Amino acid sequence: MPKAHLVGGGIAALSAAAFLIRDGGFAGDDIHLYEAQEVVGGSLDAGGTPETGYTMRGGRMFEPQFRCTFDLLSGIPSLDDPSKSVTQDILDSHAESPWDDAARLVDAKGRISDGHAMGFSERHRLDLVKCLATPERLLDGRRITDCFDAGFFTTDFWYMWCTTFAFEPWHSAVEFRRYLKRFVHLFPEFGAMSGIRRTRYNQYDSIVRPLTAWLLARGVRVHTGRPVADLAFRHGPGTSVERIHFGGAHPDLAVAEDDLVLVTNGSMTADSVLGSHTAPPEEPNTSRSPDAFLLWHRLARGREDFGRPAVFDHHADESTWESFTVTERGGTFAQWMEEFGGRPTGRGGLLTLTDSPWLLTLVVNRQPVYQHQPEGVCVWWGYGLRPDEPGTFVKKPMRECSGAEILDEVLRHLAVAPVTAERITAASTVIPCLMPYITSQFLVRRHGDRPEVVPEGSANLAFIGQYAEVPDDVVFTVEYSVRTAWTAVSRLLGLDRRPPAVHKGHHDPHVLAEALHAMHRR
Repeated sequence: MPKAHLVGGGIAALSAAAFLIRDGGFAGDDIHLYEAQEVVGGSLDAGGTPETGYTMRGGRMFEPQFRCTFDLLSGIPSLDDPSKSVTQDILDSHAESPWDDAARLVDAKGRISDGHAMGFSERHRLDLVKCLATPERLLDGRRITDCFDAGFFTTDFWYMWCTTFAFEPWHSAVEFRRYLKRFVHLFPEFGAMSGIRRTRYNQYDSIVRPLTAWLLARGVRVHTGRPVADLAFRHGPGTSVERIHFGGAHPDLAVAEDDLVLVTNGSMTADSVLGSHTAPPEEPNTSRSPDAFLLWHRLARGREDFGRPAVFDHHADESTWESFTVTERGGTFAQWMEEFGGRPTGRGGLLTLTDSPWLLTLVVNRQPVYQHQPEGVCVWWGYGLRPDEPGTFVKKPMRECSGAEILDEVLRHLAVAPVTAERITAASTVIPCLMPYITSQFLVRRHGDRPEVVPEGSANLAFIGQYAEVPDDVVFTVEYSVRTAWTAVSRLLGLDRRPPAVHKGHHDPHVLAEALHAMHRR
């Protein structure tokens, strides 16, 4: 029987293993997953304790047209109730506590902006339409700043867009255009964020744990602490992996001609560094390629069809931002946010401080955020897209700040009363996380910089994850990783069951009409 070898332990590889079983007829014990870290889940991580402080590098948002993700998770039992699927749990959680943001943008004086008004000039509207109408290949190598004037980046639309999806003005115009097309149906309620879905808990507890349990119950072999250093190929026409070279003392592994090898090439959370409540994160070494990209670099030598990894891991100055996780005993901050934003905890969505030099964004999600989070403990999260800038109140770059200093900057921007701020500070532990490659998939690129999921002529090799190319769909989403996994399995095995088409709301005249109406709000 053929075997499948999955390189990487993130959501792409876990999804691929599930599709191999569900659609490909593989037995679980014929599937081997190799992860360099000691845990699986990749960027969908969450850890810590209520005593030392919880940590999660990021949080993912979902929306109703994540067709591949919801299809996959509809067959995976949820953690709390095995009779309910993970998909149904996400939908139920949204029904119970939907976002209805009334404080999406807040200025330096603590005033809430009208999130329904986009702030466009007529030129901005025309430039958006022009960007949408421009063929993708004509945007090769162009930045978003090449398509819009400076005023566009001070509109309420841009503040909401860039902090929802983590775009910077210097990022790729190709990726920006794809996002516009992919999420144009969200425009009418973009300020309230009511079209967004969230998992009940963090994504590690709500997705990774139940999916991993499902795979292990079916015998999938998970090898943690097992980095893959290189692949060897058979001589002759086409592409066929013959051998896997592991790092360390692990012996090489022969790969049969009918075996499959699916490689997660690169990681957006590579070389992430945690700080502490009292110390900033140590500076990562970005002068070399991170370990998570080295395999891709080796494979791509002399192979144009395997993409160009240096495009994504050689520009950390353009792909870095910093997140922080706050663990508070007592929940005073959540109570303050309820009064300020006018929404119960978990209903308020994102809050961005538009005049913060760090461009800070906060979110207090529905509690508990962790499945086993104790009563009386509240966890909230935030991030800054500009960690190199000095703060308004803490006069140094965010990346040089401890968790306590970041919390101080947040509370003073919000003008929280001193007595209340002291109570919040005394009860909180803040863990910052610096991520040098977190938006590397948004960097300026050209056609061919990312490899096709199944390169032309490949007999048994596929690329999966955020750095493989899927036309029309958008990176920095769980959906993208799941789609690459489904595409790889279906193409390599020649299956009739293939991923559903990417949603294209921009082809619907009603969706376009509503989006245009939203763009004209003042």
